Amino acid sequence: MQNPYPFYAHCRTIGDMVYWTDYGMACAVSHRAVEAALRHPKMGRECPPELAPPIAPNTQPFYDIEAHSMLELEPPRHTELRKLVLHGFTSRKIKGLSGDIEALCNKLIDRFPSEPFDLLDAYAKPLPVTVITRLLGVEDAMGDQLLRWSNAMVAMYQATRSRATEDAAATASTEFAAFIRDEITRKRHTPGDDLISHLIAAEEDGAKLSDAALTSTCILLLNAGHEATVHSLGNGVKTLLETGRAEITESCVEEVLRYNPPLHMFTRYVYEDMSFFGAELKRGDQVACLLGSANRDAEVYPDPDRFSAQRQAKRHTAFGGGIHFCVGAPLARLELLIGLRVLFARCPKLQLTTPPQYANIYHFHGLERLMVQV
Repeated sequence: MQNPYPFYAHCRTIGDMVYWTDYGMACAVSHRAVEAALRHPKMGRECPPELAPPIAPNTQPFYDIEAHSMLELEPPRHTELRKLVLHGFTSRKIKGLSGDIEALCNKLIDRFPSEPFDLLDAYAKPLPVTVITRLLGVEDAMGDQLLRWSNAMVAMYQATRSRATEDAAATASTEFAAFIRDEITRKRHTPGDDLISHLIAAEEDGAKLSDAALTSTCILLLNAGHEATVHSLGNGVKTLLETGRAEITESCVEEVLRYNPPLHMFTRYVYEDMSFFGAELKRGDQVACLLGSANRDAEVYPDPDRFSAQRQAKRHTAFGGGIHFCVGAPLARLELLIGLRVLFARCPKLQLTTPPQYANIYHFHGLERLMVQV
């Protein structure tokens, strides 16, 4: 959990694919195998229907939302939904947030105490959740509650989960969905220049988003738009403080994402029996794409375990790939660029006060705390 990269390096000496006994699945570990799996037309996110395991009653509210989530669907439903979402998630809309993001960064920094504090709580968490709530058109005051719901739901993706984790996710799913449905109803009557209003109005070839798809999409955008960015900001600050300050450029942001990404594993189901980089796969098998390993592959990145802010690392897999490439990638990149640039400009003497520790979780890779002093 603290440093998985030596394990990944060992896996890559074995080959493009390894079998990870702890998970009981084949893993793509080289950059070329991960990229191929993410883009393969005979692999996808939906489990073949005849092999889908039954859903436990206590987790039904969570999976009711997942059933309409763009992240979990394949064409044609995925294609239709993604087109509609992109109507309200345009590059122009994202770029227009720059001024608001910079103002929010400065406002958060103005509140930093003089004594040591946790930068995650003071900066890395409130920044992305406030940005996404404003983008959706939700009141800032709901930020803390949305974080609690999001954290409970995202815990379902961890490698290990308990009955308590499932029950908390189900409760959060029920409450979160009810809140979003109320917001949708309100915005149908009084639409604004926000993402929910744009999603309500979005139409492609006569098709519009159903209320269930609208609800799932808003929840997905908030959960994904918050969790990964928190980890990216925290990991990035840690890296920059430990390796020497660098100029915060677009190349630096890409290297932050390559060097220590927030998500280390993303899975695909196999739809047809096949041989894949020497692995014999059957329909229904899952393939784990080890994003954290692909990003340290020396075949693509010379001296991969060294952080180099000037490296041209745009081929990294931190945002996934193929048809499921992260729809929020432009927003995440913008938040990282502005968030890191403003932080280090405003706090030139920022330093660690306690050695950072990563949370004891996987597939996400993020810090428990980031104790610093300005």
